[in-house]
Order: sequence, then structure tokens, then C-alpha cells
Amino acid sequence: MNIGIDKIGFATAQYMLNMDDLAESRNVDPDKYSKGLLLNNLSITPVNDDIVTLGASAAKSILSDQDKEDIDMVIVATESSVDQSKAAATWIHHLLGIQPFARSIEMKEACYSATAALDYARLHVQKHPESKVLVIAADVARYGTNTPGEPTQGAGSIAMLISKDPRIMLLNDNSVAQTRDIMDFWRPNYSTTPFVNGIYSTKQYLSMLKTTWEEFQKRFETSLADFSAFCFHVPFPKLALKGFNKVMDKNLPEELQAKLKDNFEKSILYSKQVGNMYTGSLYLGLLSLLENSENLAAGDNIALFSYGSGAVAEIFTGTLVNGFKDMLQPSRLESLKNRIKLSVEEYEKLFFEEVEVDSEGNATVADYKTGAFALKEIREHQRIYGEVNDNK
Repeated sequence: MNIGIDKIGFATAQYMLNMDDLAESRNVDPDKYSKGLLLNNLSITPVNDDIVTLGASAAKSILSDQDKEDIDMVIVATESSVDQSKAAATWIHHLLGIQPFARSIEMKEACYSATAALDYARLHVQKHPESKVLVIAADVARYGTNTPGEPTQGAGSIAMLISKDPRIMLLNDNSVAQTRDIMDFWRPNYSTTPFVNGIYSTKQYLSMLKTTWEEFQKRFETSLADFSAFCFHVPFPKLALKGFNKVMDKNLPEELQAKLKDNFEKSILYSKQVGNMYTGSLYLGLLSLLENSENLAAGDNIALFSYGSGAVAEIFTGTLVNGFKDMLQPSRLESLKNRIKLSVEEYEKLFFEEVEVDSEGNATVADYKTGAFALKEIREHQRIYGEVNDNK
């Protein structure tokens, strides 16, 4: 049975911060961000825009009424959970009006868990061929002002509809995962921002890429020559570029090397404008590749490298199907220019503003511009979400 990605949706914050402006404010050479990280802008979420609103907005953009009847599982992968018990998927299930007899869960393993969710979804459809699974990767990457991680913040969500006979990409059976118990990035319950060992994390990312790719090639008797593109987890685009250089085979024909390089460049276009999306970063790269590459065709194989600190990595593959371009939105890059540009002072106020809950668990929430949904209020310690009609 052919199972894979039938639809892909994307949502990000309505506000952005320009990296040159941040560099000037922090007394840093702009090249450190634009060339050292390959970043141009960061998406900045206000207090009423979180993983629930981002995830629901991304999914709403792709789901039909029939999809909502066919979906029997909703999985949200995130490391930015808004509740220690209740899954974000339950709110999203309600906001989207999905039929009630569905399973809704949340998954966590740093930036990796959306890949586990995809595999779970694929196996579920294999067992229940008439069902569809909604997989959502949603995160807000927040490190704090004047921290080493500040220029690698960001926010957004990718929604993927998994079904039989998909219209974008088949998910193949060949994959290799690897786990290491390391402390390169973590966030204890008592901390609102993560602890990061950046240099160590970069080394682990590249090391796990190298060893997992070697094992993948050995186990499945394949090589880079069998692929038209290689997508990577993108904490920041320069690290993905280092990953691409790590797997590149200089013995390949120059024409194929050029094709792989061009497709890699296409895969980081959106990340350059959005920043770090944690669980969604790899899949934003896939979407960027599919919507911007001019040399992909049905039958082409794509390799994907997923990485989550702590750490888990996986390499798996997909195969493009006939008509995949018809399911995409090639004007998306242009639409990212329509976000509201913030000054550094506005960013510092907006991104780090917190909801102040009173002694009875109630709070009003500022009405900033969001996507299709927004956090409306907190009532008796309960987060109340709603659809946006005229949100400014």
C-alpha cells in the first residue's frame, strides 16, 4: 500500500525581526548573522499566538470537510507545550471541527518528535487504510535577549495530512534511527528558556548525521547517487549547510552534484526568513524544496535527516508522486514579506510579554495580529482559544 504525505500546510507568526536590525542593536557585525548563520529574518510570536494557534492555522489551510470526517488521529509534535498534562492536539481537534471519534496526542523529543509522529501515522494508515492522520509540528523557539541563542529564535508550524495514495510524497520503509544520551540542549520544568551547549550540539548533530548516514547506506545498499535532494533539520541554515557538505560525495558526476546543491539551497529559503521552528524545521525545509525547486520530478527520491537534541536522529526517505506540484503554493516566499516588521524594542516587548493570571486564574490576553486562531483569554486557569475574524 502506498502511504505518505497527501497535503502540507504552513503557518508562522504575523510579525518578524530583521537580523541586520538585531545585529546593530547588539553591536554585532551583521555578517555574523547573514553569513555566519545564513539568516535574514525571524518570526516573532505575540502572547496570543502559540503552538495551538499556529498548529490549527497551518492545518486549517489544507483541510477539506471530507478530511475532517476521515481523520481519526491528530498528533502534535512540540517542545513548546502550553500545558503539562493536556495535549495541544485536543484543542486543535476542537478548533478544526474534526469528527469526535479520533485519537489526539502530543509527542516530545526536542526537534525530532515530528518524525516519530510521521512513522506512527504511516503505521496507523497501514492498519486502517481508509483513515487519515493529521501530524502537526509546532514550536516557538525562545532563548532570551542578549543570549547566544537569540539570533536562532523563531516560530511556526507545519501540518501534514497522512493517507493512502498520497498526492505529494510516498513515505518509504527504509529508515535508520540513533539515540545518544547527551546534554547538548535541554529545558528543565523550572526554566522558561533552554540551556544550550551550542558548540557541543553542533558537533553531535554532524556526528550523528555521519554515523546514521553510513549505517543507512550500508543497511539499504544505497548511496547519495540514488537521491535528487537531501533535506536537513535546520536549527539555523548554516548548520544544515555543514550537514550537506558532510554527506556530499565529490565522486558524483558534476551535474548531479550541482542538482543536489541547488536543491539544498532551495530547501533553506523559508528557514532564512522564519528562523528556528524546532520540530517543524526539517519539514519547513521539505516544503521549501518542493515549492521552489525547478528540477524535481515524480519518482525522484528525497533523503531526510531529522535531529533532536538529547539526542535522537533519524534518516528516512520519500518518493515524489505524479502531480505533487499541484498540491503546493509556489508564491509562499513572496507572502512571507507581508509580515509586520518590528523594531528591536518592539520585538523585546512582544516576544517576552507574559500573560498575568490573577489569584482566581483569570487573565485578559492582548489582541495582537495572529493567523486563523488566537488565544482569547485565560478563565479559571483554562486557556480559551477561538477563531479570528478581524484580528489586528
